[in-house]
Amino acid sequence: MRTTINCSVLFILWFVYFFLEQSVVIGSPEPIAALVGDDVILPCRLEPAIRDFSDMVEWIREDIDPPYVHVHQSGHLLYQDQNLQYKDRTILFMDELKNGNVSLKLFRVTVSDEGRYLCFIPSIRRGDFIQLHVGAASSPVISVTKNSSGVVLECESKGWYPEPELFWLDAEGKLLSAGAPETVRGPDGLYTVSSRVTVEKSHSNSFTCRVHYSAAYISSGIVVVLFVCVGIAFLVCRWRKKQIGKLHINVFLY
Repeated sequence: MRTTINCSVLFILWFVYFFLEQSVVIGSPEPIAALVGDDVILPCRLEPAIRDFSDMVEWIREDIDPPYVHVHQSGHLLYQDQNLQYKDRTILFMDELKNGNVSLKLFRVTVSDEGRYLCFIPSIRRGDFIQLHVGAASSPVISVTKNSSGVVLECESKGWYPEPELFWLDAEGKLLSAGAPETVRGPDGLYTVSSRVTVEKSHSNSFTCRVHYSAAYISSGIVVVLFVCVGIAFLVCRWRKKQIGKLHINVFLY
């Protein structure tokens, strides 16, 4: 009887140690957003931290082959396992491993980096997922020409990701009737969108070409204010932002 009780106590102690005292891997509950060309940190941590941490750390994407983004073991990156897409673009924070920080820093983000990442610790068979969204936007080009029907406004914006939407507004914020925008995707995965509209000079003195993402989780924008007198642009105002996902071009006609 005593032996049975002792075994039960030992089992309970082992259960508490193995399951309750073992570290948990925690990623990010919210998606991480990054602009093309920027560096980004994919957060991941062990709680509680393992002070003398020397275990293997695997960062994995299940939608690529081979799936390994970064494999760390005994203080070194295992290059032979790494997907070539991530060659020379990933690091762990070596000095922070003892504090439980197993986050991955990814350099020079590309469109193809978008996806779901798994931060996995094989020794405890635990991990967590982190979603990375990638976005891109660039300066538009506006052209203003005259014809017999009025004034032709053309708006073109290159280097967008994901695929953007473009539409024209008048001074009151109402949609203008324009042809369907033309969208082209380049070999780099980035989109170019363009649209033109013909307006009467007396119709309004202010028009807006608006380019934005349907899912506005990230943006890099530029506002261009044009004072048009015989087709010459005088003023450009710039801004960069990471939440709104919109780009506005205002054209004032006099």
